[in-house]
Amino acid sequence: MAEEKKEQEEAAMGESIGEEALSVPRTLRGKAHSENRREAKIELHPLQNRWALWFFKNDRSRAWQDNLHLVAKVDTVEDFWGMYSHIQLASKLSSGCDYALFKDGIQPMWEDGRNKRGGRWLVSLAKQQRHIELDRLWLETLLCLIGESFEEHGREVCGAVINIRTKGDKIAVWTSEAENQAAVLHIGRVYKERLGLSMKTIIGYQAHADTASKSNSLAKNKFVV
Repeated sequence: MAEEKKEQEEAAMGESIGEEALSVPRTLRGKAHSENRREAKIELHPLQNRWALWFFKNDRSRAWQDNLHLVAKVDTVEDFWGMYSHIQLASKLSSGCDYALFKDGIQPMWEDGRNKRGGRWLVSLAKQQRHIELDRLWLETLLCLIGESFEEHGREVCGAVINIRTKGDKIAVWTSEAENQAAVLHIGRVYKERLGLSMKTIIGYQAHADTASKSNSLAKNKFVV
């Protein structure tokens, strides 16, 4: 009965997310995990961490948290690709929508205990880049996370967020401790290299405390690479 109730709750959540984030019904997405498990001959490749994908669609008539929906959780490489193949590309989302991939147990908000002392490496994109590089950069960001590309400093990584906005899209990797300079700089350098950004391109790290108290345009970079 508990499992049946859980399935009903998940189905209801899927309906509330709508077609904006999903290219197939939630019932199909939910099969990805179970189908992989049933294929006895398929060798699954576990991830070091379990990750949760979130979808946000701005609706000013509702509280911020009511606009945030959990889409799926993945803990194997196969689950990740199954999930990724069944959601809309970021470039196809409407303005005001976000995707967020965070370690299971961490919510994609500043107020979460693992985030409040942290900050983010921010990549700002021009409007014309949405249909040229946005999807590649976001996928590379996701692969950095699930592939533990930041080595021993990976424990500092909380997740990543992509914001689809009319004035220009943004991608950010969130870390847990803004004062941990060695870890933050290592993560920034690796991330910049993985994205294939030129040496002339500068990306900045902003503490959440600074971003929360100022507009994004006024928040001062704590570090740059």
